[in-house]
Amino acid sequence: MTERVERNGLQVAAELAAFLEERALPGTGVSPEEFWKGFSALLHESAPRNRALLDKREDLQRRIDAWHVARRGKPHDPDAYQAFLEEIGYLVPEGGDFRIDTTKIDPEIATVAGPQLVVPITNARFALNAANARWGSLYDAYYGTDAMGSLPPSGGYDRGRGARVVARARVFLDDAFPIAGASHADIHRYHVDKGQLLADDKPLMQAGKFAGYTGHPRAPDTVLLCNNGLHVELVFDRAHPIGARDQALLADVRMEAAVSAIMDCEDSVACVDAEDKVLAYGNWLGLMQGDLTETFEKGGAQMTRRLHGDKTYTAPDGSEFTVKGRALMLVRNVGHLMTNPAILLQDGSEAYEGLVDAMITTLIAMHDLKKDTGARNSIAGSVYVVKPKMHGPEEVAFADDTFTEVEKVLGLPRYTVKLGIMDEERRTSVNLKECIRAAKHRVAFINTGFLDRTGDEIHTSMEAGPFSRKDFIKRKSWITAYENQNVDIGLECGLRGHAQIGKGMWAAPDAMAAMLEQKIEHPRAGANCAWVPSPTAATLHALHYHRVDVAAVQEKLEKGGRRAYVTALLDIPLAAYRRWTEAQIRREVENNAQGILGYVVRWIDQGVGCSKVPDINDVALMEDRATCRISAQHIANWMHHGVVSEEEVVATFRRMAEVVDRQNAGDPAYVPMAPGFNGIAFAAALDLVMKGRALPSGYTEPVLHARRLEWKAA
Repeated sequence: MTERVERNGLQVAAELAAFLEERALPGTGVSPEEFWKGFSALLHESAPRNRALLDKREDLQRRIDAWHVARRGKPHDPDAYQAFLEEIGYLVPEGGDFRIDTTKIDPEIATVAGPQLVVPITNARFALNAANARWGSLYDAYYGTDAMGSLPPSGGYDRGRGARVVARARVFLDDAFPIAGASHADIHRYHVDKGQLLADDKPLMQAGKFAGYTGHPRAPDTVLLCNNGLHVELVFDRAHPIGARDQALLADVRMEAAVSAIMDCEDSVACVDAEDKVLAYGNWLGLMQGDLTETFEKGGAQMTRRLHGDKTYTAPDGSEFTVKGRALMLVRNVGHLMTNPAILLQDGSEAYEGLVDAMITTLIAMHDLKKDTGARNSIAGSVYVVKPKMHGPEEVAFADDTFTEVEKVLGLPRYTVKLGIMDEERRTSVNLKECIRAAKHRVAFINTGFLDRTGDEIHTSMEAGPFSRKDFIKRKSWITAYENQNVDIGLECGLRGHAQIGKGMWAAPDAMAAMLEQKIEHPRAGANCAWVPSPTAATLHALHYHRVDVAAVQEKLEKGGRRAYVTALLDIPLAAYRRWTEAQIRREVENNAQGILGYVVRWIDQGVGCSKVPDINDVALMEDRATCRISAQHIANWMHHGVVSEEEVVATFRRMAEVVDRQNAGDPAYVPMAPGFNGIAFAAALDLVMKGRALPSGYTEPVLHARRLEWKAA
């Protein structure tokens, strides 16, 4: 049984209470008495409104289900469907034009376009890597990945490959920082003369791209360049193995990469109780205080990772200036749905986890706000909270009001907390302008989430008919409309120069050549941030923001108006012609089942909320609850409409469990699911499909949390 203590009518897990009183509150200026009084009031007074919003979700879903059932077998009437959604309040009237008036925004959010990392906050090593990914070695990123078309050979350093890396990096420098009458490949010396960077006495074609240097101007240790708001650092070192063989002594090209990073308390973690939440909050506290460390073994040696400091340079005019050494950190809270047993209310019910996150993550961020020396996260004095899985303007307004109450309790100026709206549920997508309006004083971020958006699409339209195969869902017209409208409405509401407009994750962390080829479409589409799965990917994705001036793209798009409207977003991606062979059906279900099992077995048995999971073809993909939601809803949809039977699904899960067991054979912590198929993880995976239609909005959390708690109790 969890040991609990009473605090102002709350029954709080003792370890969480101790963390708050002994570690989080000291140094904030908020007394324990003030905190617990305000926290209790927030949790008790907001719970009925939270519950009512969830009830509305379910009521709207029941009405939509009934509408489709009543018209089954008839051609879909899009006009009648849209009118019906307006009648029941799913679609709300769109108001007049407005522009957000969010203030005190850091440049990483408002004006600097670049890659964005998303990492599980419960993994301190990953969190530190993400924070430190503000800067990354282009040499290492090219050498250690397939970015140049092949992987590095095994064994020691390959000098031929190294030479190709250096040549490729200089091609980038020629493109981004051209020299008048020469190539970077021909330069023997970089130096500063009278505030100007010279390369063998030749200036940059755009002198303003020289930002600063360290060391002696005649032989700098580093030279800092800037293009499209992103920095690049040339590192010179004659003692370095690479620099010693380079004609200009250039040892590395360091990219300003992950401009921002989302520390995730939601989809990429497995937090089901007070123990898990304290781990998450403790790492967030370490990041905000700046003292988080993690010691681990690598190559037989003990290593300790800690946060990087800022960088100081000499400007062309001789003055000194500082450039951040860490990504600007946002924190993603839990959505409105889930509760957590870490805190119980007076009636014995669990507190809504999103409300708990709102108070505690903001409290912890005050440690950064109160710094007057050293590296700070937010220079502007703001806290950035990403809020996922909201359905429509009422739920966004609830989040806005929640943070107003949090600010009152903690004594913060109103709108200190900035809100990131994940545009990943259909009722938010079709009402996006009104969602932004509901938090127009806080909005600092909107982001498309194709994965959750697809999962919600399937669940919302479950009764409409069988959906296309997953690869074909991506080709339907609604997804292009969804992505375009997110950018267009964001620009229409004044986000350019004031907030981030983001795009989703590159899911294949080992496929960097493909990422370099494809992900440039995100900045070209007007997104000033896009998600990447690793610091190395961030370094490579930064190349795209040097090739594309996102601010100019946004300015052009803003003048062009909207490219998509609600009608296109409501185009349900059903299977138009069900001419599937048995082999195609079997392959689709196997692919879904294998992905579910590969993810769920680690979630339940090891508490891993996000990891590289081999797909059915043994290709490692980043998986989290959003990918699991799609696969589970897809099978549930096909089973409901008779494409596949329940017996066939169970048999497929058993076959795929054996595949997943084989893929994890090298993991000493892994517990096989076959041949018994009677473990908690296997049961959880089946639950996601068999109960898929009944799960609220098709979310995986209710099943995963219950089964993980069952596993921990056992």
